[in-house]
Amino acid sequence: MITSYHRPGTLDEAAILVTAPRTHVIVEGAALASSPSEQATAVVDLQSLGLDGIEMSGESLEIGSMTTLADLAKSPLVPAIISDLANREAPSTIRTVATIGGTVVTNDPESELLAGLLAFDASVTVAQADERLSYSLESVLDDPQLIEGSIITGISLDPRGAATAHRTGRTPMDRPIVMVVGHKDTTDHIHLALTGVDSRVVVLSPGQTDTLTPPSDFRGSTRYRKELASVLTERVLADLSGGGSQ
Repeated sequence: MITSYHRPGTLDEAAILVTAPRTHVIVEGAALASSPSEQATAVVDLQSLGLDGIEMSGESLEIGSMTTLADLAKSPLVPAIISDLANREAPSTIRTVATIGGTVVTNDPESELLAGLLAFDASVTVAQADERLSYSLESVLDDPQLIEGSIITGISLDPRGAATAHRTGRTPMDRPIVMVVGHKDTTDHIHLALTGVDSRVVVLSPGQTDTLTPPSDFRGSTRYRKELASVLTERVLADLSGGGSQ
C-alpha cells in the first residue's frame, strides 16, 4: 500500500529519499530501483530530474535512464541495431512510456534490447546519497543488489564498430525463442549476447555455445534451444566477418 509520494527536484534529494525502508522508485510506471514493489509504502518519482536524453561525449554514447524506448528507437545517434532492438522491445503504446533504466531493472531474460546493450559492453551509472558509481551492465544484471538503494542515472556505450543479430521465433513478431546479437568493436573483438538460453541474458565469447544448458518450455526443448544458439551464433559471426551491419 502506497502511503506517500515524493517528486524530488534534485538528484541528491532523490538519492537520500530512496535509502528509506520500503521505498520504490518509479518513472512513467517503470521501476528504476530494486526495492520490491509489493513492500513499497513510499514512492519516489524521478520525472523532474532531467534524466532523459541521448548525446555523444567523446567516443561514448550517453543515454539518460529516463529516456523512453521510443526516443531510443528513433535517435540518429544510436547504433541502428540498438534502435531496432528498442523498437522490438514492446508495442508502440508501451515504448512511449517504458524507459531504458526500467528495462535494466526489470532484467527480462528475453529482452532483446538488454542483449544488444550487453553486446556493446554497456555500463550503468548510478547515484547514491554520497557518491556516483559506474558498473558494467553485465555485473548489474548478474547481481542486482549492486544498485540496491541507488538511482540509475544513465547507460553508456561505445557505438562504434559493426553489429548484427539473428533470431528464431514462432512468428517474425514474436519474442524469439533464441536470439543472438553480436558486436565487433574497433579492436576487432567480438562480443556476443544471447536470449532464451538461461534465466537471464547471457554474454559469451565465440566458441562457448557448447557450455550452454538452456531451460526448456512449450516453445522448445533444451536440445533445440542449444542447437538454435549454435546455428544463430554461426550466422552472426559470418555476418561480422564480412563487416556486419549497423
